[in-house]
Amino acid sequence: MKEFLPIIQIIVSVLLIIFILLQQRGTALGSAFGGGGGGGGGGGGSYSSKRGIQQKIFVATIFLGALFIILTLLNLIL
Repeated sequence: MKEFLPIIQIIVSVLLIIFILLQQRGTALGSAFGGGGGGGGGGGGSYSSKRGIQQKIFVATIFLGALFIILTLLNLIL
């Protein structure tokens, strides 16, 4: 089991990176670098609720993050 744990952890970490990169937020890449957003007082863009595939990606990201933490702790214990 101990020899498979790092391999599983690497696979989960790669999947976690992919799912984080797939998430869409705001308008485009410009908003990540302070490109401002729509109206409003704070300059932030308007965000809508997640639906469909965005919701599934969001839940999968949370699941993979928790799984990565559990695998890391198991790797330390064993």
